[in-house]
Amino acid sequence: MTESLDATAPEPDFLTGTRTFYDAVAEDYAARFERELAGRPLERAILEVFAELVGGEGPVADLGCGPGRTTARLASLGLDVFGIDLSESMLAVARRESPALRFEQGSMLDLDIPDGTLAGALSWYSSIHTPAEELPALFAEFHRVLAPGGHLLVGFQAGDEHRHHDRPWGRPVSLTFLRRRPEEMIGLLTDAGFTLLSQTVREPEESLEETSPQAFLIARKPAVAAS
Repeated sequence: MTESLDATAPEPDFLTGTRTFYDAVAEDYAARFERELAGRPLERAILEVFAELVGGEGPVADLGCGPGRTTARLASLGLDVFGIDLSESMLAVARRESPALRFEQGSMLDLDIPDGTLAGALSWYSSIHTPAEELPALFAEFHRVLAPGGHLLVGFQAGDEHRHHDRPWGRPVSLTFLRRRPEEMIGLLTDAGFTLLSQTVREPEESLEETSPQAFLIARKPAVAAS
């Protein structure tokens, strides 16, 4: 098991900043991206592949679930899925829109989930505010909570140039969205003990106002630990 964050220590600034940002913009974000999967057929297909790989083998966590739209999509595909997010305001949207699903407040770096209990984990654009130096710990935590043979899907914007959002929708907050190189993310997942199953990168779609490629990695925790 990875070392948990010290509950008595001050919260890292990046977690506080992320929570503050999304608490402030939750309703605006939810309205702006109300149908975020509608114009993204490739993303819908990747989620379907992930759901088929996981099957009915056990619970699935949507880590950094935001307003819960992707959580609900996975539930519609037959998965026993629940969501976790830092932002209580985002969780309020998720609970309002999907009252039949379970949503909990928490940090991806210190999950209140027993070792080896998840059949699947989803990090859908939720690692993009985690500093590079924290990614090994993040992926180690994902590895810890997955059962042997469990699957992980990670989605993120690809590239080198980060994007800073200042006062979105006029709210007095700002946050940097971190872009990553797929090969670097694959290396970190491998170092954490995952086996890569697939990588997909699509070009930015002008109609969706995208400015960077979108990357999706599916990995698996080996069914038998390497000796």
